[in-house]
Amino acid sequence: MRYSRWALLVFGVGAALGLVVVAVDLPGLGRLASLAMAAGIALLVPALVADWWSWRPWRVPPGRTGRPPRGQAARRGANGRAAGGRPRAVRRRRRSAKAK
Repeated sequence: MRYSRWALLVFGVGAALGLVVVAVDLPGLGRLASLAMAAGIALLVPALVADWWSWRPWRVPPGRTGRPPRGQAARRGANGRAAGGRPRAVRRRRRSAKAK
C-alpha cells in the first residue's frame, strides 16, 4: 500500500480543497481542486497495480529452496554452529562449596 496511499492522499487533498472552494465560494481554486481529484483517481489504478506487483506471492524469498536439510552436516555449519546461526550453549561446571 505504499503507492496507493499517495494516490489516495492526492485525491483527499483535492476533495478537501473542493470543499473549501464550495464553502468559501472561491471560483479560482475550483479547477485546481478538480485537477487534484482527477489526478488522484487516475493515479490510483497504476498505484494499485504497483503495490500488487511488489507483493508477488509467487516469489520465493532468497535462501529458501523448499527442501529440508539432510544429515548432521546440513544441520551444522562449518564453524560448528547450529542451523539457526547461534552457537551451542556451553555448560559450565559448578564450583564446589569447599573451594571458597
